[in-house]
Amino acid sequence: MATEIRVPTLGESVSEATIGKWFKKPGDAVKADEPLVELETDKVTLEVNAPAAGVLGEIVAKEGETVGVSALLGMISAGDGKAAAPAKDEKKADAAVAQAAGKAGAATSADAQKKAGEVAGDTQIKPATKAADSGPAVSRLAAESGVDPSKVAASGKDGRVTKGDMLAAIATGPAVASAAPAAPVQVRAPSAPDDASREERVKMTKLRQTIARRLKEAQTNAAMLTTFNEVDMTNVMALRNQYKDVFEKKHGVKLGFMGFFVKACVQALKELPAVNAEIDGTDIVYKNYYHIGVAVGTDKGLVVPVVRDADELSIAGVEKKIGEFGKKARDGALKIEEMQGGTFTISNGGVYGSLMSTPILNAPQSAILGMHKIQERPMVVGGQIVIRPMMYLAVSYDHRIIDGKEAVTFLVRVKEGLEDPARLVLDL
Repeated sequence: MATEIRVPTLGESVSEATIGKWFKKPGDAVKADEPLVELETDKVTLEVNAPAAGVLGEIVAKEGETVGVSALLGMISAGDGKAAAPAKDEKKADAAVAQAAGKAGAATSADAQKKAGEVAGDTQIKPATKAADSGPAVSRLAAESGVDPSKVAASGKDGRVTKGDMLAAIATGPAVASAAPAAPVQVRAPSAPDDASREERVKMTKLRQTIARRLKEAQTNAAMLTTFNEVDMTNVMALRNQYKDVFEKKHGVKLGFMGFFVKACVQALKELPAVNAEIDGTDIVYKNYYHIGVAVGTDKGLVVPVVRDADELSIAGVEKKIGEFGKKARDGALKIEEMQGGTFTISNGGVYGSLMSTPILNAPQSAILGMHKIQERPMVVGGQIVIRPMMYLAVSYDHRIIDGKEAVTFLVRVKEGLEDPARLVLDL
């Protein structure tokens, strides 16, 4: 008896994934719970394990294809892997792909009937598409894909567009999605022949596509502005050097700088709640909780795991959580829910040597703090020129909700907390 391999639930707001890589070939023996295929979503990369032991049969969803939740990926048949791979059954594969696309067949059928009516001279007018009444799933797909539901062939009751109609329109391209001429696509100018032979073209991953889209949306939708300050890291560095060995021995994690920054930001956010808020239409949502996102760079792109209720954690608790997230990020094991719900983000470009930058908002959040490289510089202290380890700080913020006074005050409070770390410990 064959066992189906299907796409698991991908998480909140994630409806599809791209096949990244199959780890086995048809005819290979597989063990139960052995990783079979890698899926790339717009948030994380995850592996689908074998639901049973046997032999990998037909692979329905090929590398690079986009599949929805519960879509059929392939089959596992009984055996020990010595038998040849089963012959490809084209009809079965087509049926499985159609099933994965939901109601794609219904949309195609409706489109075919429309064309048939036109050929026969049918002058009946089809009811207008009710995209606005078609539910949140259709609205979400429209926002993510750019496909206009009002131009999609509807198969639902009373001419409503269904989720299956949208998936079919997205999968089959603009010819089905809209009868109107497609918007001009920006085409890259061809390279000179000598240069073209040395170029490599690689398809963007779902994660990279999402990063690009979200960053551009943040620049387009927010009135983004950045303000700067600098912090003397002398006292934090001295405290860290004094206690780093005993800290690691007791808590099993190294004492870094991020714990101090998270606590300093939480204190400042409590004083200036607009920096921890977000805009929802014509409302401002003030969040009386502090979920701090910490940007982590990986070989597949930037991810932002969230330290939830950071105000309730000690510096040791924050460092432990960040250490755990860092390992998961490097291993590609972060869960979607671990990267959702952040209210404020900290990005540390200093680990790569950045001296100063203007970070981009992590929408829908209204502010983000940028940390930078610690560099010794001559400073005037008490009328004397002294050498101090200094760091530039930058906070980018949405000027629609945060005034300049609030942004500057927030950054000053972070600076004060770091220059006198006893304030962080004593919650002053």
